[in-house]
Amino acid sequence: MGTDTLTLTGWALAALAVLLAWPAPVLLSHARWPRRSPAAAMILWQAIGLAGGLSMIGSMLTWGLAPLGDNILSALERLVRIVFFNAPVDGLGFWHVFALSAAALLGAHLVFTLVLTYLRIRRQRSRHRELLLLLSSPAAEPGTVVISHSAPVAYCLPGGARSVTVLSDGLLELLKPEELKAVLTHENTHLLQRHHLLLWAFAAWKSALPWLPTSKLAQRSVNELIEMLADDAALRVVEEPVLIRSIALVGAGTEKEFHHTELANVELAEPASPEDSSERITTARLDRLIHPRPPLSTLGRSAVLALSLLLLAAPTALLLVPAL
Repeated sequence: MGTDTLTLTGWALAALAVLLAWPAPVLLSHARWPRRSPAAAMILWQAIGLAGGLSMIGSMLTWGLAPLGDNILSALERLVRIVFFNAPVDGLGFWHVFALSAAALLGAHLVFTLVLTYLRIRRQRSRHRELLLLLSSPAAEPGTVVISHSAPVAYCLPGGARSVTVLSDGLLELLKPEELKAVLTHENTHLLQRHHLLLWAFAAWKSALPWLPTSKLAQRSVNELIEMLADDAALRVVEEPVLIRSIALVGAGTEKEFHHTELANVELAEPASPEDSSERITTARLDRLIHPRPPLSTLGRSAVLALSLLLLAAPTALLLVPAL
């Protein structure tokens, strides 16, 4: 009976993993409503990622443990006795060992990639910060520096207390005071809301599972959503036409000119693929502002949050309830 229960749990988790690996992210990436409420969409993307990873590992784990006990806890207890105390391996076949090994390897791979991505990004940002010390000068605004370049450049470099917003001479000459205010608010919002942590997590996810549709679509969508979240913050301090002009002016020059400078050879954040280009994101941001639509209703946002909680609860319940 226990074997049947764990086997059925494994199949249920596998079905959920497949759902969250392909149809769900494809549908969400093509939906229009995330632009109306980017914060709710961001939560849903995180839920899809966490639930999908837990379902993949959980399905292989339960398949492998099926012959070892009546539930997850008893099966894990027996597995520990087998591994560390040479207990008998009755009923544990080749495919069960394979499933257990795959679950362990996948879990270790995800954690290792997360740590490796963090170290790589930290190293890149450290080098970038050293270059800024040599090539920039302080700006009038606190926590802001200016680099000498004709292209309109604006970005933020996270680093806790050492976080800094970087502007170029070309940007300062091109933008009016209100437009500059919009740009600074946008960049400071990235730092205040810790958007770099989201980028780190989704970049690691894509590095770990580059073949998975979820990881590619999620990173592309999250890159776009965090820009829209920062735009919403800017709209609270400037008028919409001002923000539109600032986005258009900055986007027109950054992609074509800045990437030839020595400073730009250091990755500003997480590496982006062609479909994650600044040009594509700029176009989406402008389209959202030029053709505004009302945000989701309270009921709509509540439904998205409820769905996110359900996605996280489903694999957890499938793993834990049979053990009770």
